[in-house]
Amino acid sequence: MDQPAAIRILIADDHAIFRKGLRSLLCAEPGLAVVGEAESGEEAVRLARALQPDVLLLDMAMPGLSGMEALSELAAAPIPVRTILLTASIEKPDVVKALKLGAAGVVLKASQPGVLFKSIRGVMNGEHWIGRETVSDLVEALRAFGEATESSRPRFGLTPRELEVTSAVVSGFSNKEIAKKLVLSEDTVKHHLTNIFDKVGASNRLELALFAVHHRLLEGQDSTGH
Repeated sequence: MDQPAAIRILIADDHAIFRKGLRSLLCAEPGLAVVGEAESGEEAVRLARALQPDVLLLDMAMPGLSGMEALSELAAAPIPVRTILLTASIEKPDVVKALKLGAAGVVLKASQPGVLFKSIRGVMNGEHWIGRETVSDLVEALRAFGEATESSRPRFGLTPRELEVTSAVVSGFSNKEIAKKLVLSEDTVKHHLTNIFDKVGASNRLELALFAVHHRLLEGQDSTGH
C-alpha cells in the first residue's frame, strides 16, 4: 500500500534559531516535511504563492508585514494556504480577527510539540485549531465583534427558527440548553443544526459561529433570535 504524501509545511518566523529548531522538530515527525523558510511577512506571502505548501506556520509578530497583514494578503490568493498562527500570546479579539482573515488555527509557542503536530493534522482535515480555547469562550468575542458591525442581513435560506438556533449557538448554548430555551426536543435541535450546517456549509459549531458573524446573520436579534 502506498504511503500517504507528507504534509508540506512552510515556516515563517524572523528568528533564525527558532526556524531551524522548528524545522528539525517537524522533519523528525513522520508524515511532515518542511519545504521552505521565510524570515519576513513579505517573504512568507511570496513563498506561499510560489511553493503552495499544505500548511503555513506563520509568526504573528514580524517586522515589516505582520502576521495578520500577511494573512490578509494570503486570503485573497486563488488557492489559500491553510495557515496556523504561531504566537507567544494572543487576546481573544485577535483570535477572532485571525479566524475571520482565514487562519485555520492559532498555536502558542509555549505549546508542547505534540500540540503543534495535532494542529497541523487537524487543519489538514478541515478543522479549526484554537489551542485550549473552547467554542463558548470564543463566541462571546465573536458576538461582540458582530454587534460592532452594521449591514443588511442575508439569510442563506435559513428559516426564522433556524436563525434562532444559530443565534443560540453563537451565544454558546449547548443543544440541551437550546432545546429548553426554545421549547424544543433535543432531537429537533439536532435536526435544525444539520439543516443549518448543510445550508451554510459549516461542519461544526465554531464554523457556524464564524459564518454567522462574518455574514452578519444575527444583527438586531437577542440570544433567542428575536
